[in-house]
Amino acid sequence: MFNVVDYGAVGDGKTIVTDQFNEAIAAVKQAGGGTVYVPSGIFRVSSLRLESNMELHVSPGATLSFITEQESYPVVFSRWEGWTQDVYQSCLYAEDAENIIVSGGGVLDGNGQDWWDLFRNHREDLKYPRPKLISFQNSKRITIKDVQLRNSPSWTINPILSYDITVDNVSILNPADSPNTDGINPESCSNVRISNCNLDVGDDCIAIKAGTEDARELVPCENITITNCTMIHGHGGVVIGSEMSGDIRNVTISNCVFKQTDRGIRLKTRRGRGGVVEDIRIDNIVMDEVICPFILNLYYFCGPRGKEKYVWDKNPYPVTKETPGFRRIHFNNITARNVQGAAGFIYGLAENYISDITFNNIDIHMAEGAEPGEVAMMTGLEHMNNRGFYIGNGENILLNHVSVENHEGPMIYLENCRNVVTEKCVSKGTKKTELLVEEKEINFA
Repeated sequence: MFNVVDYGAVGDGKTIVTDQFNEAIAAVKQAGGGTVYVPSGIFRVSSLRLESNMELHVSPGATLSFITEQESYPVVFSRWEGWTQDVYQSCLYAEDAENIIVSGGGVLDGNGQDWWDLFRNHREDLKYPRPKLISFQNSKRITIKDVQLRNSPSWTINPILSYDITVDNVSILNPADSPNTDGINPESCSNVRISNCNLDVGDDCIAIKAGTEDARELVPCENITITNCTMIHGHGGVVIGSEMSGDIRNVTISNCVFKQTDRGIRLKTRRGRGGVVEDIRIDNIVMDEVICPFILNLYYFCGPRGKEKYVWDKNPYPVTKETPGFRRIHFNNITARNVQGAAGFIYGLAENYISDITFNNIDIHMAEGAEPGEVAMMTGLEHMNNRGFYIGNGENILLNHVSVENHEGPMIYLENCRNVVTEKCVSKGTKKTELLVEEKEINFA
């Protein structure tokens, strides 16, 4: 046990004690392993680089308050939104390490306001992308548990190219309007377990990623379990993509509650990225006040090249390694109340249909008096309110025991689809039509 106070650290909320923390970390490394113990108090530090075989225990009543001066943050070669580049080192960081634990009932406060203001108003003065609160790269056997994470400068927890990751009983609180403050973003990782967390953030609560087409290493993100979590605010409850060029597969999401997350389960990418999302299972979810519970969108337009014709054109293109795909995705036992935009939006590429999708035991209630909103970020898509399922370029899709209440127009709208089966579906309290399914074949040429 290496108590930071024994190395001269003062928890007065004023004194910067980065050097004292680094001395304690160095002592752990020299000893071959151990715990850096942080007692109660407010300890002001800059970025800390953790070592193998160590536990950083931030005890109840203790706060690591990270300073915000750019010059105090080292620069490392890592990823930012899937692109490999120089970035500011995260507040807590490790690289090529193993067997690390961040624990305790204390607080890690990234003091993100200064970073957010710089990003919004003086981006030209930001020399490198903002630090994340916690990030590990090329590491294995990492555990983050029981801590409270607040005001992250950007993404909050971002393991990259790492193996065997556990995030358990973590509370994340970032203001609803804070930019890019995602909660937990495993990126090109394998064997990740996220459980019992409370996430209230300014962007996606959990986002699973696998790098962009520009990433130096295209490595899949796979074998991910997410369970027993609550998601508040943010742009999405659980999001897959849009950076998924290395493939994302073998993901289970269960026993979660989404409240005002804009969108519920959201898969997004576009031509040029390549990669496949496959073998995803979502079960036992309750949502309230979301724009759309289910979005699978292969025409997502945000980011570089997103507004090019190659991305938005609805005509078929040759299938190449740049062609992404979604397949074998299954939704089961889900309730969504006060939905504003659409019950679901599923839209594949004209040359590569979304395939093998099931919706089973789904109950959706559309909100009264909802204003039209942006259901999916796709060029040419009109704003929607109170729509049913909107499915385009899809095949082998089953809707079984699905009910939608208070929708306008058809409960299920199909555009250029093949082999869509509906069984025991119920349209309840419709406003304008009793039509259950409407099908159209559209020639975009």
